[in-house]
Amino acid sequence: MSKLMIALFVAAGLGVAGSAAAQTYTKTPAPAPMTKDNFTLARSNADAQYKLDKEACTSLSGNAKDICAAEAKGRDHAAKADAEAAYENTPKARQNARVAHAQATYDVSIEKCDDLAGNRKDVCVKEAKAELVTRKADARVDRVTADARHEAVAAHRYEGHRRADDDTRNAPDDPSGHGVAE
Repeated sequence: MSKLMIALFVAAGLGVAGSAAAQTYTKTPAPAPMTKDNFTLARSNADAQYKLDKEACTSLSGNAKDICAAEAKGRDHAAKADAEAAYENTPKARQNARVAHAQATYDVSIEKCDDLAGNRKDVCVKEAKAELVTRKADARVDRVTADARHEAVAAHRYEGHRRADDDTRNAPDDPSGHGVAE
C-alpha cells in the first residue's frame, strides 16, 4: 500500500472518530430543579413570547406565514416542556421536553417541505419523519439509561446499607479486641 493511501485511511478514521466524540459530548445536561413560582413564571413568559412571535407572523403571507406560525408554536411548546422538565426534574419529563423539541423541528420542516413539489417534496417529508423518529428514539434511550443508572445507584446504596448493618450486628462487643476485664 502506498503512503498516500495509508494517510487517507488514517485521516478518514480520525474524522469519523472526531465526529463520534463530538456527538458523545454534545448532550445537554439535565436542567436544574425549578421552584413552583419559577415554573409558573416560565410558562407565562412562554405564553407572552408566543403571542409576540405569532404577532410577527401577521405581516407575512403564504407558506412563509405558515412556517413562521409553526416556528412560534414550536418554540412555545418547547419552552413549556423545558419548564416542565426543570420543575419535575425526572428522566421522563426530560424525555418529554426532548420530544417536544423534536416535534417542533418536525412541524417546521414539514411546512418548509410545502415549498417543494414532486419527488423533492416526498424526499423532504420522509427525511423530516426519519429525523423525528430518530430524535424520539434517542430521547427514549437516554431516559431508559437514566432510569437504569438511578436503579443501579439505589441498588448499590441498598447493598452498602445492608453490609453496614451486617457489620454492626456481627461486630464484637469490645472493638479493641482486648477483652473485658472482670
